[in-house]
Amino acid sequence: MSAFLVVHITIKNPEKWKSYTENAPATVAAHGGEFLAMGKKTGVIHGHHDADLAAIIQFPDQAAVNAWYGSPEYQALIPNRDEAADMTFISYNRPPA
Repeated sequence: MSAFLVVHITIKNPEKWKSYTENAPATVAAHGGEFLAMGKKTGVIHGHHDADLAAIIQFPDQAAVNAWYGSPEYQALIPNRDEAADMTFISYNRPPA
């Protein structure tokens, strides 16, 4: 069953963000992940949301999400990521058909 990772992003340091975005996608792909969408917030229809960007990544399953996040390759990027942006990662399983 596919799993989706929704990431809410507020960039703090554009230079470090560029470095992060040059390196993170390869770690996602190595675990079967695929970026489905990424974009800037254009408005909030209802409620409150502070993040500037959002990304949606599909993985084969929740185990692949966990393996990616815990991988040494991704863990090595976290110090740069934390300097680059405030990010919230939320995982969801695809509901059964």
